[in-house]
Amino acid sequence: MKIDIVTLFPDFFSSPLETSILARAVERQLLAFAIHDPRDCAIDKHRTVDDEPYGGGGGMVLKPEPVYRLWRERGLDQGHCIYLTADGQPLDQALAVELSLKERLVLLCGHYKGLDERVRTGLIDREVSVGDYVLTGGEPAALVLIDAVMRLIPGVLGNFSSALDDSFQEAVLDCPWYTRPATFEGASVPEILLSGDHANVARWRRRQALRRTFERRPDLLEQSELDEEEKALIADWHKQGP
Repeated sequence: MKIDIVTLFPDFFSSPLETSILARAVERQLLAFAIHDPRDCAIDKHRTVDDEPYGGGGGMVLKPEPVYRLWRERGLDQGHCIYLTADGQPLDQALAVELSLKERLVLLCGHYKGLDERVRTGLIDREVSVGDYVLTGGEPAALVLIDAVMRLIPGVLGNFSSALDDSFQEAVLDCPWYTRPATFEGASVPEILLSGDHANVARWRRRQALRRTFERRPDLLEQSELDEEEKALIADWHKQGP
């Protein structure tokens, strides 16, 4: 997969993209990144990319000319173009899975007051939000999206099944996980995890995942595919109360 990042602050991405799993994915040619600065396509000698909004109001708005010129000169219209914005579609696991199947993503990081609406309607395929809060720019949101998507690309993680077991992969939160030592400061690993009975371990993990989801994100259970036994189990938890 190739990911193009359009940002006024290219240095923001230097360390994250050259560290840990992302760096290894690039070395293995599973991922490729390209950073584009709209200032490179500004139409004046001062490299101006923003201006005051028509109609008044505080803040500055990113101008359409540099962005359109950048898109055309660098072929960014060949990718699936995403604008990171607080009023976009919420990023969830289902969307991350969908985006992981794309061959090329183009991430436009907004800044200042926002982006000229003609860019949003003329160049953008999808608008994505990482939460109901406002950031100073789209760069942190772009990193969140990249991380959520890249770990679903086969070969990026050392063990792909690890990604398949994550929270939200099946609209439930993840179960508790343990490692050595078996006892630490008086707290022991559940005996079933030491039993070697893989079927019972799988059932225990599923039940723990459902319980954690019931306690922390009950709204997700409405989206989950539950069998009759699991529905009865959750009904019992409702009867027991908090």
